[in-house]
Amino acid sequence: MTIAKEKPQLASGAEEKKLPVELVSNAGFHVPDNNAFAILFRDYEANSERKDAVEEFYWKQHINQTVEFVKKMREEYGKLNKAEMSVWECCELLNEFVDESDPDLDEPQIEHLLQTAEAIRKDYPNEDWLHLTGLIHDLGKVLLHPSFGQLPQWAVVGDTFPVGCAFDKSNVHHKFFQENPDNDNPKYNTKHGIYSEGCGLDNVLMSWGHDDYMYMVAKENKTTLPSAALFIIRYHSFYPLHREEAYKHLMNEEDEENLKWLRIFNKYDLYSKSKVRIDVEKVKPYYLSLIQKYFPANLRW
Repeated sequence: MTIAKEKPQLASGAEEKKLPVELVSNAGFHVPDNNAFAILFRDYEANSERKDAVEEFYWKQHINQTVEFVKKMREEYGKLNKAEMSVWECCELLNEFVDESDPDLDEPQIEHLLQTAEAIRKDYPNEDWLHLTGLIHDLGKVLLHPSFGQLPQWAVVGDTFPVGCAFDKSNVHHKFFQENPDNDNPKYNTKHGIYSEGCGLDNVLMSWGHDDYMYMVAKENKTTLPSAALFIIRYHSFYPLHREEAYKHLMNEEDEENLKWLRIFNKYDLYSKSKVRIDVEKVKPYYLSLIQKYFPANLRW
């Protein structure tokens, strides 16, 4: 990894590719009953060893993620001047981190990336773009690294949600939003807020974190991944939408189509978390070939 010394010029948007009309069956993947701690997945009330840490995380996230904060982060990190490195180098960099917001897993991130990608690959052997999306969807968590500002976890991980409109009650630990300054701002605390019906999620400010950052990195580095892949990357932590049907009034037709793929992806993102180890060296050549197919050799981060 090399740290960029000059501000790079932003590249144009990603080239879009058309996807198959019909989605392949994913019946081959077995959904486990419990997570790595032997409790239900995404059970934020269960008395697991991580319950208190997860709740404190969401308290910090919900009071600090404001329109002002999100705009500041997007402006700063949209410059893509923190580092230059390959996609695989970024995967290896994530080995140092564990996601404090996740009640289901306490393994290094590269384990989860490969678990997700390999589970998808087994059931969707012909959708190589989806395999790669599984590998890279969490790479934005490099924001935790000192070279990227070492942002606090509440500004990197956790469920995401729109800012600039009312915080839907389907958000995890919704009660903590009462302390968010935007919650009392009449400009931001209505159903639509600063948005309009069907404006499209691409026009909506999302809480800042690894999802939005990796979306910007992929798009501005001219990835040739299809639009559904970029949608998955940006909204895979947007559980209020793809689990609770919240905020759908902001979606347009393209969002509706891409949401079908996100719901498929989420099954693997959430339920592939386990203590089963992946032989990294065995699968590495395959993923390096996909990286070469869809990305330049080095990316600006």
